Amino acid sequence: VSSSWNVGIINGLSGWTVSVDDVPADTIARRFRYDVALVSTLKDLEEDIMEGLRERGLDDSTCTSGFTVVVKESCDGMGDVSEKHGGGPAVPEKAVRFSFTVMSITVQAEGEEEAVTIFQEQKPNSELCCRPLCLMFVDESDHEMLTAILGPVVAERKAMKESRLILSIGGLLRSFRFYFRGTGYDEKMVREMEGLEASGSTYICTLCDSTRAEASQNMVLHSITRSHEENLERYEIWRTNPFSESADELRDRVKGVSAKPFMETQPMLDALHCDIGNATEFYKIFQDEIGEMYQKNNPPREERRRWRSILDKQLRKKLKLKPVMRMNGNYARRLMTHEAVKVVCELVPSEERRKALTELMELYLQMKPVWRSTCPARDCPDQLCRYSFNSQRFAELLSTTFKYRYEGKITNYLHKTLAHVP
Repeated sequence: VSSSWNVGIINGLSGWTVSVDDVPADTIARRFRYDVALVSTLKDLEEDIMEGLRERGLDDSTCTSGFTVVVKESCDGMGDVSEKHGGGPAVPEKAVRFSFTVMSITVQAEGEEEAVTIFQEQKPNSELCCRPLCLMFVDESDHEMLTAILGPVVAERKAMKESRLILSIGGLLRSFRFYFRGTGYDEKMVREMEGLEASGSTYICTLCDSTRAEASQNMVLHSITRSHEENLERYEIWRTNPFSESADELRDRVKGVSAKPFMETQPMLDALHCDIGNATEFYKIFQDEIGEMYQKNNPPREERRRWRSILDKQLRKKLKLKPVMRMNGNYARRLMTHEAVKVVCELVPSEERRKALTELMELYLQMKPVWRSTCPARDCPDQLCRYSFNSQRFAELLSTTFKYRYEGKITNYLHKTLAHVP
């Protein structure tokens, strides 16, 4: 890193300018140089690092190398950021933010077997430790624009993976290496970064090769098979078609990888969208149960609308839950509760269906803390132990009692919740 590491903010598409204030009106991206941002972050953490060394009883004058920093990367669209009253430069009304968080710092002292953790982020999902690296006026669906702007970020990150950073911490030069973990992406962004088809695809999962039909047949037994390297290999096959196959055969061979993977992400599950996706599903099950869908064959749309308004009325009256246009996190959290299922059961005619519905929610609430928690082994060990058992019972209920909904189809997040959380 150059000695003048305060290079300020770089125009996302070209060289760098010295200060933030001379932003030209036609800017579409602003970013920090990645290495500079990391240096600045480590300087911010200087006291924590020295404190950690002291607490671990390490002599800071001997610990000059062997530091390892784990960095979590995140990227998400920021929805509508349009100017409400006009007047400014014309920019796209969507924005994307790429940011990172230092998760932990460990040091392996010379002659020691084990690395020792000297810094661990206590609240890794808080905005207080999340450092924006790049802000862009881009729609996250505009793949070309996104890759053009993040290209240099990917290049810098790649260069840093191979090299060491030497930085003065506590008055001595110390050597750091970085591990980058791209886990802060929602499913849409993972698919875009990893070259997979969009989320409506028959290849429903970003973690395994399962198709929607397979996932609904076998709900719990899938292992995580996809990786960035493999996606790159598959893209090459897709591009060159070495076996001269038809489009369908080729697509089946590459399991839906039909664009070039651009940035490496770690296999993970996005807890908020998991909440939202599953709550949407339960909301639909509630409607279907109110209308006794399991006895009917393809009821008309008006009838389904009626069930929905009955459900909304009941939730509003008993739980003060106002209907929402699109499911959001707060609604999802209030819908997925014992109270809500009790209230819905008042509208379900058959005793046996009420029981099944209550059990479904019961199981779900047992499972949920595991994928909501940062560290399930510490926060909810009992639920963690029972997870596989609970998810199997949950899947069994879906494929028997609620068969009318899951015959040959299942949503992306239900599949992940049942198959990949364990």
